Amino acid sequence: MIVSCRKTLVAVIIRGFHWVFMRLTHGLPAFDGRLRVTKRDATPTVLTIGNFDGVHLGHQALLGQLVAHARRLAMPATVLTFEPQPREYFAALRHQDPPRRVSSLREKIALLSDAGVDAVHVCRFNQALAQMPAEEFIQRLLVGGMGMRHLVIGDDFRFGAGRAGDFNLLGEMGEKLGYGITAMPTLLSDAQRVSSSAVRDALAKADLGLAEQLLGRPYALCGRVVQGRKLGRELGFPTANIQLRRNTLPLTGIFAVTVTGAGLQDYPGAASLGVRPTLGHGLAPCCEVHLPDYSGNLYGQHLTLTFRHKLRDEAKYDSFEDLKQAIALDVARTKELLSHG
Repeated sequence: MIVSCRKTLVAVIIRGFHWVFMRLTHGLPAFDGRLRVTKRDATPTVLTIGNFDGVHLGHQALLGQLVAHARRLAMPATVLTFEPQPREYFAALRHQDPPRRVSSLREKIALLSDAGVDAVHVCRFNQALAQMPAEEFIQRLLVGGMGMRHLVIGDDFRFGAGRAGDFNLLGEMGEKLGYGITAMPTLLSDAQRVSSSAVRDALAKADLGLAEQLLGRPYALCGRVVQGRKLGRELGFPTANIQLRRNTLPLTGIFAVTVTGAGLQDYPGAASLGVRPTLGHGLAPCCEVHLPDYSGNLYGQHLTLTFRHKLRDEAKYDSFEDLKQAIALDVARTKELLSHG
């Protein structure tokens, strides 16, 4: 019997001036109980597995190997990732704060497409996966479900219940189940290990230079412009409120950013990322950006904010007049740092 709750769609992503079509699937891959791909399963794949939070330089090196092997074997370069991320799942079980994400799922999928990946499968991480023995993880999920014929993975990858599975087990099982495996060593940048944790630490310290060094690009976030309280307009500094699909933020404060989207290209902006302490306590994190001298309607548009400089930390002001004066200084500083010509 084939068990499957796979949902398939085609992600359409704009890369430069070209439309890119990437297969995006969700759910539990089909599995026939005989630990092999069936006609109803996906095409045999060259696979990699991981959270890929931020898609940093280490991820990019691994994805480059993935795509190269996939082209050589004439199979789709496929990424298996998880929602929620395993560390988020276990943090919730322990009633702990989850790790701060570098990228949202939407941002991650776009970055994976930019790396040349043909397909992404998003598998829900739940109790069943958390308790799945390592051997079953390989047999049922990777080979029987994903059609894995070659695996490209970091040499420190751990998986399965109790993190019992490792690279050695993957190699042993590969000889039995007929898949190849390529190990990727840890990437170093100036003697520092490139990892999502290192990127998170850099962003938490607002070290945008180090974050850029580890990511291979400046840090950015994207989202749709939604209705806000319009307080910025009342203060004389109208803002675009960016919808955040995450409960925690990798960095907070006031930043000089450049904005792309809705016809804008690297337009300078002053962005506030945080909980707006002047407005009250316990507010949800939000992102607001003021675009000096811009008067267009951005509601419903998707914008990408690229973080260039940190101006200051968030602060609680005694009055809206004090807040207004602080914003005016932020905007002036942003213009000084980013205005062209």
